[in-house]
Amino acid sequence: MAFFIFFILHWYLSLFCQTFFLHRYAAHAMFSMNKFWEKFFYYMTFVTQGSSYLSPYAYGILHRLHHAHTDTEDDPHSPSYTKGLFDLMWQTKKIYTDIDHDRITIEEKYKKNLPVWRKFDHFAGNYLVRITWGVVYFVIYLFLATQWWMWLFFPITCLIGPVHGAVINYFAHKYGYRNFEMEDTSKNFLPVDFLMLGESYHNNHHKLLSKPNFGVRWFEIDPTYPVIKLMSWMRIIKLNKQSTV
Repeated sequence: MAFFIFFILHWYLSLFCQTFFLHRYAAHAMFSMNKFWEKFFYYMTFVTQGSSYLSPYAYGILHRLHHAHTDTEDDPHSPSYTKGLFDLMWQTKKIYTDIDHDRITIEEKYKKNLPVWRKFDHFAGNYLVRITWGVVYFVIYLFLATQWWMWLFFPITCLIGPVHGAVINYFAHKYGYRNFEMEDTSKNFLPVDFLMLGESYHNNHHKLLSKPNFGVRWFEIDPTYPVIKLMSWMRIIKLNKQSTV
């Protein structure tokens, strides 16, 4: 039981940081926050993603490129131009790393209003730090994994950030239903999104880029949106009328 509590908490806490902070805040600027809260969520993302920490700066650029070039050769992660799930993950990793290490030239429009704390990104993304997190996870599994098959979840724990991204970037462009006819292949992967905290309403998101509630139809409940509304009411964040992209 303790193993599953750990895995589920890790899944949803890291996923929340990805959808709330990396996706809706960094990539789309659906809301703003002051520097204290921005750094707080930097730390939260580091703690919850651990060995697979994703820089809000690099993630934001990567995601904006995805929307600008969806399902073309310039899309950083399109199932239409990769040979499967793992090839898509590998290609995404290479492009993300090139962005994070400033190896490619990025147009200024894709950098607009991004959160920037590069010293922290370089620390959190350092290979020694990532390996240290891997050791921490290994020790946790030694204590909590009571059956051999539980170790099959270990790679997911170590790669939790990219795994969350791959679920949407691959499956939500291949399987599901569409509320809006688009020129791309975006689909709503799950009709009731208990697994991805609203992220699986991908077709809705591609149509309504600046809408912080990813659900559209009555049964499409976005679990992250009430949290956003609560944080807005508490003045932790301020909802914006338009997103950056």
